Amino acid sequence: MRKIILNLAMSLDGYIIDETGSFDWIVGDGDKHLDTDTLYDFEAFINSIDTVVMGRKAYDDCGTDMVKGKKVIVATSQNREDHGDIQFVNGDIVGFVQTLKKEEGKDIWLFGGSGVADHFMKSDVVDEFQIGIIPIILGSGTPLFYPGNPTVKLHLDSYTVQEGLPLLIYSRRENS
Repeated sequence: MRKIILNLAMSLDGYIIDETGSFDWIVGDGDKHLDTDTLYDFEAFINSIDTVVMGRKAYDDCGTDMVKGKKVIVATSQNREDHGDIQFVNGDIVGFVQTLKKEEGKDIWLFGGSGVADHFMKSDVVDEFQIGIIPIILGSGTPLFYPGNPTVKLHLDSYTVQEGLPLLIYSRRENS
């Protein structure tokens, strides 16, 4: 069955965008002495998905260049025309994606931002979390997780470290 995978990076203090709206700080520290033998393979991740879900601001800020050939679902409160592989959803984005999840296909990348991710968190439907921890403390900005989410017990499936940037991959575990 297809998975909904939240894959993104955050500062050590939990922010995905700084207070100016920038994310140019999303880099490692350059120190390779703790790098794992196996490094995260972003290209393999991209090949494992066929659908990307993002909010309108993420779409406007980031575009779709890195996910060409993938279906892009954009959550928006605006009325926009679909074009090519890009579909705009004005309404229940979680329900829309849950319907897609039941169809044949590859995994679904929940790209962001945190407002869209929050809908999926509150609905408790994220299957896997791939979170890069950037070696920086921002002090303020847009948090990855908002208050009021349900408890989600996780299992650490794998990790990599590259230039001081750990990437942790968690799956849901059965509640005991």
